[in-house]
Amino acid sequence: ATPEEAIRVGFKALEMGASSVYCSASPFIIEAMARERIPVVGHLGMIPRHVTWTGYRAIGKSAEEAQGLYQSMKELESAGAYAAELECVPHNFASWLSSQTTLILMSLGSGGGCDTQFLFSDDILGDYDERLPRHAKAYRNFLEENRRLQQERITAFGEYVSDVKEGRFPERSHLVEMDDHLLAEVTQSIERNKS
Repeated sequence: ATPEEAIRVGFKALEMGASSVYCSASPFIIEAMARERIPVVGHLGMIPRHVTWTGYRAIGKSAEEAQGLYQSMKELESAGAYAAELECVPHNFASWLSSQTTLILMSLGSGGGCDTQFLFSDDILGDYDERLPRHAKAYRNFLEENRRLQQERITAFGEYVSDVKEGRFPERSHLVEMDDHLLAEVTQSIERNKS
């Protein structure tokens, strides 16, 4: 995306009620948005759209990666981001990073030493087929519940279709009646006034 596109999308998000926008693009893009007073949350650590380059793994376990994370964090600060998601970074290094920045660091799989903690709702609810990421915890098994509910939906719609085809729906209790005398009066009046 160009800075102009990012600014346009950022303003659109704010118009729709967002309080800030998430952007995993370069500091160059974030700086353009911040200059326009768009509150921006950046991204540090593992970036899911880059997993074809790195695979799903923690970022910052080597000295070189850790130095790079620190530098990237400082670049986000300078660009004007107010916060950053810190994804899959070793917890002890994430805690140290959090003490070295004015950014609000939001831990996703980076331990409890950041400013905030979050998981995706699909992780919390256990609502997908894939293996749960190491850093996530499922508090429920919504996948099975949603499969059960989907089967219930299919069964209910099937029963409805069958009842309609077989004349079991609607039943008399589902109908709204018009008084027979009023029905006759109205329909006769309409028939007389047809041209």
